[in-house]
Amino acid sequence: MSALQFTLLPHRSVIAVGGDDRVEFLQGLISNDTTKAAPGRAVWAALLTPQGRFLNDMFVVDGGDGTLLLETERERAAALAKKLNLYKLRSKVTVEDRSAAMDVAVVFGAGAEKTLPIDGTIAFVDPRLADLGVRVLAPTGKAAALLQARGLAEASLDDYDTLRISLGVPDGSRDLPVEKALLLESGFDELNGVDWKKGCYMGQELTARTKYRGLVRKRLFPVRIEGTLPVSGTTIELDGQEVGELRSGAGERAIAMLRLDAARGGGALTAGGARIVPEFPAWMRLPEPSDP
Repeated sequence: MSALQFTLLPHRSVIAVGGDDRVEFLQGLISNDTTKAAPGRAVWAALLTPQGRFLNDMFVVDGGDGTLLLETERERAAALAKKLNLYKLRSKVTVEDRSAAMDVAVVFGAGAEKTLPIDGTIAFVDPRLADLGVRVLAPTGKAAALLQARGLAEASLDDYDTLRISLGVPDGSRDLPVEKALLLESGFDELNGVDWKKGCYMGQELTARTKYRGLVRKRLFPVRIEGTLPVSGTTIELDGQEVGELRSGAGERAIAMLRLDAARGGGALTAGGARIVPEFPAWMRLPEPSDP
């Protein structure tokens, strides 16, 4: 994709975490190193259950006003803010749901990083993959005008989803079942969503055990659909046996959770009458078939 475009992401919003203890507070909760967040530089991270299962994903960036801004799912932002407030205890921290005050957009296409900085916004290169473009946080109702003033054309959410899905990158609970998904089955390690050198955080024990014991037996993959795109949640089968499940999709591609042996085996995978063809993006690192 060569022409620069932008799209609004109405399913994403922003929570602001302020106060003297904001960095240390988040550091003890999420999977990435909060100290690496800076103006114009974000980290991608997850909040997990104590058992190490996915709850929320978020981009964490310095808001420039004494806050850390968490870009996260809009429908689940209020619940996340409530949960963060429960964890505050005596920490000098404030938590504010800015869903009504801020919109989220993304600029994508070759050279998207050259649009930075974008006046009137907080913008950063997507820390998962630079090919995913630049995330933009702007005052409500202002994002489109600010980006059009830069000469960018507005595209549909499906256009961006097609790019994201082709790269095999998950989008919150659309691809990661809440209280079920594991980070290392979902690409968080290779997509810069886990810091292995930071201190403890909630759910760390299972995440570390999964990595160091080589327990990953299934993964999210981008897949090509030959036939009509089945709905999210459709079972994927190989020779009549269940080997995975479809997640979000757009056009002729989707994200799918697949057993590694099925993805590699070259057999005829099907879902809802369509053929499913796994793809292996360059960023993905898989264990060798002989690994334990």
